[in-house]
Amino acid sequence: MYVIMVYDVNQKRVAKVLNIARKYLEWIQNSVLEGELTEAKFERLKREVELVIDEEEDSVIFYIMRTIKYSERQILGIEKNKREQIL
Repeated sequence: MYVIMVYDVNQKRVAKVLNIARKYLEWIQNSVLEGELTEAKFERLKREVELVIDEEEDSVIFYIMRTIKYSERQILGIEKNKREQIL
């Protein structure tokens, strides 16, 4: 599955959430990561993030696509993480 992760967490936890997410996904820009994951890795990512965030204060959204075959990315402005190939 292809996952896009977007998060808005308290500044005290931003670095921890980013470090966890980067183990599984590719950083795209501030608070946005994406990549291909197995179901098992996705479940591990969610569990690790849940242990760090404060559910009363923080927000993490996962957009899940079964395939990226029919997806398209359009960027306005600068591309923060230039990739040599599209996943």
